[in-house]
Amino acid sequence: MSEPDHAAVPMMQRRRFMKFGGAAMALLVSRVGFAAETSILAVRVWPSQDYTRVTLEGRDTLKYSHQIVKNPERLVIDLEGAEFNSVIQSLPSKITDSDPYIKLIRAGRNRPGVVRLVIELKAEVKPQVFTLAPVGQYGHRLVLDLYPAEPIDPLLALIEKPDPIVAASGEAASPTRPTAQPGGDAGKLPSTTPEPASSAPVQAAEPVKPAQQDNKEEVSPADRKHRGGKGQVTRLATIAIDPGHGGEDPGAVGKAGTFEKNVTLAIGRRLKAKIDADPLLRGMLTRDGDFFVPLGQRVAKARAVQADLFVSIHADAFIKPDARGSSVFVLSEKGASSTAARWLAQKENAADLVGGVNLGVKDALLARTLLDLSQTATMQDSAKLGRAVLGELGGINQLHKGQVEQAGFAVLKAPDIPSILVETAFISNPEEELRLKDEAYQDKMAEAILRGIKRYFAKNPPVQRNTVAFNG
Repeated sequence: MSEPDHAAVPMMQRRRFMKFGGAAMALLVSRVGFAAETSILAVRVWPSQDYTRVTLEGRDTLKYSHQIVKNPERLVIDLEGAEFNSVIQSLPSKITDSDPYIKLIRAGRNRPGVVRLVIELKAEVKPQVFTLAPVGQYGHRLVLDLYPAEPIDPLLALIEKPDPIVAASGEAASPTRPTAQPGGDAGKLPSTTPEPASSAPVQAAEPVKPAQQDNKEEVSPADRKHRGGKGQVTRLATIAIDPGHGGEDPGAVGKAGTFEKNVTLAIGRRLKAKIDADPLLRGMLTRDGDFFVPLGQRVAKARAVQADLFVSIHADAFIKPDARGSSVFVLSEKGASSTAARWLAQKENAADLVGGVNLGVKDALLARTLLDLSQTATMQDSAKLGRAVLGELGGINQLHKGQVEQAGFAVLKAPDIPSILVETAFISNPEEELRLKDEAYQDKMAEAILRGIKRYFAKNPPVQRNTVAFNG
């Protein structure tokens, strides 16, 4: 079909106007010869030591191109057909001085129909830029993930606590970084939600035994016998603590506005502090801030530090607000133990869709991690750990089920690490939501999980490993 005569365009537009109405015409054409611009609905920035994520959410699919510019280091993104509105103009103000990778962002019109973002970087990065289709509460997203050029060694966070075998031998410890407060950010615990104007008194908030007293219990002669014999110091055991959700993925949201991601991080940080207070244990957080970590990467992080146990922390939610109680789940290779367990696993496994995963990146280690489910011994140990932790949770909260449940949780699929998923309480239950927000209850929950871990190790001490490099 030949191009219409320019003189005929006004007549064609008038005919369309008469047929569809002026409102439809305004949507189709913003200026003569130009398509309507795509509105940017929201911009978000998630800084962390692992990587910094910048998210632009649009009404329609965002078309883009990007390039790295050297001297100084900059990432330049051109958004084609995007409207330069107040939302995108607010992006520069969202960058903080503490961001590990971004110095500042400049935004402006580069040429007609193109908005340009210039991200000035503090160091060399390996960017991953990709789009996500609408899901849940989100529309079309353009994601900019800025990873350090030199990947962070997950073992760095663990060298602050020397192995007791090295300490007992009197050998010089390797140089370490200055000791930080547990959980990062000077040990500051996250706020789970702005406090409501009024709230009912929180139950079960009696004083909790200080974590320091745990050291005396765990190095008693009886416990020492379990851990390695009379007077013998066994090796340091590493526990990977996995606070569920984070960043773009808030997890479940309580009626009072409490985010699951904040509750899990608060409990995870408390658990790590208690674990690190034991001379024979050390903890590693798969995330120590409000940022998203894909499910498979959580497993890969645990394997990279040769963790002895993997504990994923969540706050359950259900369609009915009267559901309540704590639960412990392990991986099932034959199907879920209940319809509710299957539903929960499907919901948790969808976290990658909400949080946003770059499907273009292939990770061989991750593929091996998620495919090898033949380690029946690991699954048996997971069940033992689950029963030990569930028994302790029953002392501080009602149990949703009296036994460990099973389902196909992606985050529990490490073939060589006993793994459990703890649903601390139902955030969808208003009463339990209040308890999950309470710091004393968070502390009691962390304490109960730790007691379960110690009960497991008392009967299943960690075996001595050869000191060889981990190669996946």
